[in-house]
Amino acid sequence: MNSLKILGGLTLLAVLAACSTVGPNYKVPEQAVAQRPQAGAAFIGTQEASFKPEPLPAHWWRLYDDPVLDQLIQKALVANTDLRVASANLARTRAVLQEVEEGEKPVVSVSAAPGVGRSSGVVKGSPTALPDKWTYDAGVSVSYQADMFGKIARAVEAANADTQAAQAGVDLVRVTVAADTARAYADACSAVRQIAVAQQAVDLQQKFVALTEQRTHAGRGTDIDGARARSQLAQLQAALPPLQAQHRTAHYRLAALTGLTPQEMDMHLLTCKVAPRLTTQIPVGDGAALLRRRPDIRQAERNLAGATARIGVATADLYPSISLGASVGSTGLLDHFGAGNAFRWSLGPLISWTLPDTGSARSRIRQAEAGTDGALARFDGTVLNALKEVESAMTVYARELDRNAALKTARDQSALASEQSHRLYQYGRTDFLTVLDADRTLAATDAAWAASDAALASGQVALFLALGGGWEQ
Repeated sequence: MNSLKILGGLTLLAVLAACSTVGPNYKVPEQAVAQRPQAGAAFIGTQEASFKPEPLPAHWWRLYDDPVLDQLIQKALVANTDLRVASANLARTRAVLQEVEEGEKPVVSVSAAPGVGRSSGVVKGSPTALPDKWTYDAGVSVSYQADMFGKIARAVEAANADTQAAQAGVDLVRVTVAADTARAYADACSAVRQIAVAQQAVDLQQKFVALTEQRTHAGRGTDIDGARARSQLAQLQAALPPLQAQHRTAHYRLAALTGLTPQEMDMHLLTCKVAPRLTTQIPVGDGAALLRRRPDIRQAERNLAGATARIGVATADLYPSISLGASVGSTGLLDHFGAGNAFRWSLGPLISWTLPDTGSARSRIRQAEAGTDGALARFDGTVLNALKEVESAMTVYARELDRNAALKTARDQSALASEQSHRLYQYGRTDFLTVLDADRTLAATDAAWAASDAALASGQVALFLALGGGWEQ
């Protein structure tokens, strides 16, 4: 009866104490950058006419309405090796969480140990050896660690935060893979356009070289004119190989992103002649939506939650650890199995408390607190970086739009000047250097305009990447 009272008292104490969990309860700190009103405000860049504060679609690449781009991104999101690594890390953290959660459950063990043997070979007064005897020892034991100060609960909390951070890591890789695929596709298409522009300049210059040679043979030009024309032709031809290499390497990037070798990549898959580019306003949302959407922000916040929970794990080491256990069994001769006098049982707590080691425990608490301070700093840095990336991408894109419009005007005027100078030269009303300069200007402005179009396509992808869209399943 007394033992039952003691057990009941200990059980009640454990139940009451289990309501107390040491360590700080997690919430996003008030001083965190994410809590500032300015962090969730409208972007400064939305003052530009190129953007609108509407929500970003989950699958932003579908705004381009390009079936080939859709196909490539969907394939990359299935076969990309970086995604496979991130998914494996997530599976590992989930397994760790399951292991930690097992600490909340009772542990049941069953034992059975039959054996045969004999006692001492000689008994005083009798030279006869004792006979061999079969014995047994069997039982069942149950133990449960009373989480009086929440060490297990905090460990589960930390492991759960780690799992959520790993999930955010998977989402972050999805965002990056989608953007990298779109950028590689845009680069490949831009290269086709730039190659066409460069080849057109080469073709025109070849015609001009032929015309110059005809005039020289007719006595209306000089060998210097021919040399200058051929030099200009060689310079234009030199612009082609880098663009061809850009086109080929973009295919190789797409192959790696979609889990293919270069040999497996269909080089004829891309039939685009210009890079996909939105000509309408781009939806960007606001800062509040960005904080909710960016996976790296969510990952940093979950890492902060896990670090906070580990303060409680370390703090619990200052207090005693109590396990409740019970066991029943039977031990004796095998031929008397189940006899009443062979039955045994035990019931009681196991208390362990390393009093002299509290200095080490407090050191671990300080380590955990420092880890939490670092996690908060990384969380703040991630938020600030996300806002910086979005505002910067919007500014770069808006200014490139202005530059592109100016380059188009310059290209149109250069084409007009080149056409007029050729006509005048044909009738002997201007000199060769004027024509050569007009052609050089046209080739330069045409190439610059095509390069600006490529920069705009890449800039849109960079903005979508900064906005953090594309991880939604």
